[in-house]
Amino acid sequence: MADISELLKKPAEWLSSDGDESEIVLSSRVRLARNLENRPFSHVAEPELLAEMSREVKEAVLRTDMLGKATIVDMDDISEGERMILAERRLISEEMVRNYSNRSLAVKEGEKLSIMINEEDHLRIQSFESGLSVRKAFKRIGDLDDELDERLDFAFSKRLGYLTACTTNVGTGLRVSAMVHLPGLVHNNDIRGVIDGLRHVRLTVRGSYGEGSEVVGNFFQISNSITLGLSEADTVTNIDSHIRKVIEFEKKARTSLLREARTLLEDKIWRSYGILKSARLVTSKETMSLISAIRLGIGLGIITDIKLADLNEILIIIQPMHLQRLYGKALGPEERDRIRADHIRSRLKKD
Repeated sequence: MADISELLKKPAEWLSSDGDESEIVLSSRVRLARNLENRPFSHVAEPELLAEMSREVKEAVLRTDMLGKATIVDMDDISEGERMILAERRLISEEMVRNYSNRSLAVKEGEKLSIMINEEDHLRIQSFESGLSVRKAFKRIGDLDDELDERLDFAFSKRLGYLTACTTNVGTGLRVSAMVHLPGLVHNNDIRGVIDGLRHVRLTVRGSYGEGSEVVGNFFQISNSITLGLSEADTVTNIDSHIRKVIEFEKKARTSLLREARTLLEDKIWRSYGILKSARLVTSKETMSLISAIRLGIGLGIITDIKLADLNEILIIIQPMHLQRLYGKALGPEERDRIRADHIRSRLKKD
């Protein structure tokens, strides 16, 4: 199936804000890298072999209980704009937008479970959850991995573990991450110490879209940096524990802000709310900053008439290709800023 229209009719379920600590943690993601045995990695495989591996993986995927009814999107069959929409929804990587031939996506309704086929690795399996729910996401992806292991021969070394295209994923091939919103720590200038502390325990802190992405709106992605020498279960336990510590630091920072600068904080939050409810032009970067303040206001109980889930959904819809898809035409930067502002005003009015 190449048409992604059905996929875009509903927001991704992981935006629902029904997960643990969802006022601070937007989402949790667990990803597994797997490769077929005795086959070259995707970046060096000939097109005919890539096509053969893609067919083999898709057939195996569609025979599983967990992804048997998945939507299969072949990247050759959709436009660059549609591939960018899938990247904005975090279903495929920026690399897959550019290098798309003989690449595919298998995605389950609700977008909590998906597989990139022939990306950097032959299979990049992803499981998403709302809030801090890395254990739940890990359970789901583990069950799918077991099903696929019965149908596919994965490249595995008794000494090294799962073999992957990038040496940083060798071992478990497991990456566990959470997208966290930390305005309190940023405002208190404590964020640098927290990031240094996380790196000291071998966790990585990046922008909200992963490696190389900018930190915007006080959203950070925290993930494990090692996949060798630590079991999958220990990796999940380790990152869950450290993110819970970060959450406690963020809560203390917010309490401190309220105690020491309540009026200034409330003014910033309500000004941000007012701008988004009345602005006629707004850039995506400015929107992220304003939403960050409103999200903080919701977390502190200052703003009570906006649902966190709606705010999460706005973060996805305001991206350039989603706006163009929504309005059915290519948009210039100023037109995009106008339509973004129109859409946000409309969504906030509903609340």
